Amino acid sequence: MLESLITSKTRLRLLVKFFVNDRNQSHLRGLADEFGESTNAIRKELNNLTQAGILLKHSDKNKISYHANTEHPFFTNIRDIIRKYLGLDMLLEQILERMGEVGQVVLVGDVSRGIDSGKIDVLITGDNLNQDYIQGLKKRIEKMIDRKVVFTLKNERHEGYGLVLFDNKIGV
Repeated sequence: MLESLITSKTRLRLLVKFFVNDRNQSHLRGLADEFGESTNAIRKELNNLTQAGILLKHSDKNKISYHANTEHPFFTNIRDIIRKYLGLDMLLEQILERMGEVGQVVLVGDVSRGIDSGKIDVLITGDNLNQDYIQGLKKRIEKMIDRKVVFTLKNERHEGYGLVLFDNKIGV
């Protein structure tokens, strides 16, 4: 549905890259390699998004990197739209509904780095997690969001890289 509002696939991919996780940053050549597109098409969209104030650019020697402008008045709105587009809101809601004593829900893998590969890797930590529920949930969520979902369940807290969607210790 978002494709009908944002007709530039490159622009949509850039928004996913930078707004699914505001810590993501990249440079022109890296984005061209990642997206498999020409640097000219990406440069045009980066310039448009930078001029609108949605992205910020930072120069370090001869390398310019880009990242989301978290101070932009629409930052939260854009982030929420991108997360809805990926289905992360439904995913989190369904996990917390009947999973047991969930400690954390963390996105790892491609989506946490802003790459919409069609697969979402989710790490769930906690005690007494309902493993039977997760199997049925996986199929239901994949149908709802039209993406493959891989769940990993652990007892101990996750301290590594990823995008934390829920953490009961820090109130996120």
